[in-house]
Amino acid sequence: MSIEPVPGTDLKYYLISYDKNGDERTDDPDGMMSEKIVNALTSEAVTDLFIISHGWKGDVVAAKDQYGKWIGVMAKQQADIDRMRQKRPGFRALLVGFHWPSLPWGDEELGGSSFSPASMPTIDEMVESYAERIADTADARQALRTILESAARNINPPKMPEEVSQAYRLLNEEADMGSEGEGAAPGDDREPFDPEFTFEAVRQEQLLSFGGTTFGGILSPLRQLSFWKMKDRARTVGENGGADFLKEILDNSGPPRDVKIHLVGHSFGCVVASAILTKSALSRPVDSVTLLQGALSLWSYCVDIPKAPGKPGYFHSMVGGDKVKGPVITTQSVFDAAVGNLYPIAAGVARQVSFVPNELPKYGAVGAFGARGPGLEVIDQKMLPPDCDYAFQGGRVYNLESSQFICEGSGLSGAHSDIAKPEVAHAVWQAAMV
Repeated sequence: MSIEPVPGTDLKYYLISYDKNGDERTDDPDGMMSEKIVNALTSEAVTDLFIISHGWKGDVVAAKDQYGKWIGVMAKQQADIDRMRQKRPGFRALLVGFHWPSLPWGDEELGGSSFSPASMPTIDEMVESYAERIADTADARQALRTILESAARNINPPKMPEEVSQAYRLLNEEADMGSEGEGAAPGDDREPFDPEFTFEAVRQEQLLSFGGTTFGGILSPLRQLSFWKMKDRARTVGENGGADFLKEILDNSGPPRDVKIHLVGHSFGCVVASAILTKSALSRPVDSVTLLQGALSLWSYCVDIPKAPGKPGYFHSMVGGDKVKGPVITTQSVFDAAVGNLYPIAAGVARQVSFVPNELPKYGAVGAFGARGPGLEVIDQKMLPPDCDYAFQGGRVYNLESSQFICEGSGLSGAHSDIAKPEVAHAVWQAAMV
């Protein structure tokens, strides 16, 4: 989309934008950003390329805000930068941020404690918004209208009306997502869709007015479908546009062949980063991967899912040396409500949050439990302050318990996006130094 300045610094980053199908957008007046990035890698003395993907950020403005904060904190870790310069004389980083349409919850639309025409957008506006996210068909639009009109009359009835239940089932069919359980492609790795279950599960979790946001009632399955559709979209963006972008860089015959490449993802951006690597036929592995509060399965990277014997995690080929030369690091926080409380409900199961060793659920997120399962060389440790060294090693997965630092936030997501912290930036720098 553009070359963006980082507030408070003299840094810049390239913002490249993809549509919902994973195709690079062509409406930038400055031309194709992927071409500009490859040209910069060829013409400038770059030593390290950081490719970053946000999670659920709906528009370019939100993406720019998050990237500005992330990169700004990274730039303030002077001790890490000095160490990088010692390790790689002439160190110079080129920064790339992905933008993709990824808003799943719609909190800006459902921001009050009730659902009524006086306080919300019109039914027509909400039908358009959710059709874009879930399924843009005539049948889907009619189903959405039935759901939203019923919610306007009574968002929290004692029982889900039969016509709303039927509308949800039709909407799920139109969304064209599978329900193949763990090990399936992100978006299909869920239990069969059951709107009545979600309605009751959210009521039991007392999430109707979670942080003042209308999440529950008969709209809760709508949020569930949105969540899973955005997870599917993250995979699509990574496997299509993201993989093509990385291949273009690696296939370039000039200096980019010598550049160290680091992938950083947050939330659904961890799906994007993982999909890029598993889809790409790499001429050489990348040098590090950082997965911050990942909204994807804890079993994504193992060779045999204990809760589904005989099935590997969808991204199992990413770990093992052919795709990633250096470390893979993940973060977890008990204060992340999005991956701790809502992820299992979105999968269609009752809440199974536990941080007790050896009590791992079938459906749980990397951001809550880390990357788990056979075939992984896992090291569990706490996130460290910026003045401590990790001594990361290549070929290993480091699950960093980060609740001490990723701890601020409220509402539906809790501390899910509380990652613009010096301690988080330090971990990213340390992984890149290996």
